[in-house]
Amino acid sequence: MRLRTTVIALSLACLVLAACSPRYNWREASDNGAHFVVLLPAKPASVTRRVDLDGPRVDMSMTAAEVDGLTFAVGTAELPDAAAAARALQAMRTALLNNIGGQVQGTPTWPGKTDGLAHSQDIDARGMARGRPLRLVARLAARDRRVYQILIVGDEKAITDENIETFFSSFKPT
Repeated sequence: MRLRTTVIALSLACLVLAACSPRYNWREASDNGAHFVVLLPAKPASVTRRVDLDGPRVDMSMTAAEVDGLTFAVGTAELPDAAAAARALQAMRTALLNNIGGQVQGTPTWPGKTDGLAHSQDIDARGMARGRPLRLVARLAARDRRVYQILIVGDEKAITDENIETFFSSFKPT
């Protein structure tokens, strides 16, 4: 009887500890140039690559983390001037939607401040990639010559209001 009670107690303790183990380990992150700070749900990785943003070819840096098949990412690039930055937002929007064969769903307003951003647009889109349904929630923004791409993409059922709130509310351009 004592062994059975001990096993039950240990099992309950394991369940409690497992419930306390967060799948999302939110931590502050930024790009190498410190153009923003954001909370990401896991240890981030960063990459920089050359992209065409409707004319100017620029280096875009992406800082991203993946949890449960969801990718949380922030991309940033500097354009030759503020007018080019504003035009680049449309090129980024088109590229994101094309990546998932996506269709925009309504006109969302994601949480978080957009103060200090000259242009900002929020996107909620559904699409497919590699035969699986995806959801993309994104904010595209520009400030002076800099553009920002803040997004979550992955299994549409895995994206929660809580994740959207935490991620978008934490983003701050610097």
